[in-house]
Amino acid sequence: MTMRPPHGTTPGTSRGAPRRTPCPAPSRPPGLGPGTWAEVPRRSRQVLVVTGHDRNSPLATAVLYERTGVGWRAGASRAAHNALHGWTDDHREGDLRSPIGVHTLTDAGGRLADPGTRLPYDRSDRFTASGTGFDGEPLSGSFDYVIAIDYNRRPGTSPLDRTRPLGPDRGGGIWLHIDHGGPTRGCVSLAEDAMEELLRALDPDREPVVVMGDAASLER
Repeated sequence: MTMRPPHGTTPGTSRGAPRRTPCPAPSRPPGLGPGTWAEVPRRSRQVLVVTGHDRNSPLATAVLYERTGVGWRAGASRAAHNALHGWTDDHREGDLRSPIGVHTLTDAGGRLADPGTRLPYDRSDRFTASGTGFDGEPLSGSFDYVIAIDYNRRPGTSPLDRTRPLGPDRGGGIWLHIDHGGPTRGCVSLAEDAMEELLRALDPDREPVVVMGDAASLER
């Protein structure tokens, strides 16, 4: 004999069990306040969020978010370094702080061969780092892969281009590059495998940007 479920229930559920309402997809990546989010171009569908641990800390976390049909999907969380003295809203040459803000990501390059990025890629032996960092760590290999952050530079050119539209006193040459195990002078650095992954993931058709700064600043 076939048993029928009680009226008002469905097989596999108990009478009166509460229905679960799906959580709504986030309208923006977590940790970004309305002021910061307003600076992100509406057409951007890839947002790399670099969150500094503190205003004066050289430690950060980087996550690539991709816009999907149901909201923003987070990639892996990656440890990162930023400038020795932390972050600033008014970056100046030599201040040893990374510039807070939203910047497009349009160009890449490095000493090594293109790992398969869709960004324009300039392979050159001029991507050479030498000497030691602030913690005495060797800098060799730091520029094997780089992605230019479009702060005070001309998009659509090699990361090596030294044009500074805001003037030389506002700094420049702010890149994403391979981590050397210590603070940077202004760039953001990630482990080599994370840089390779990021280079392959970024798609110019998705108009990628980086949103970077200390957590408190990004929440504004």
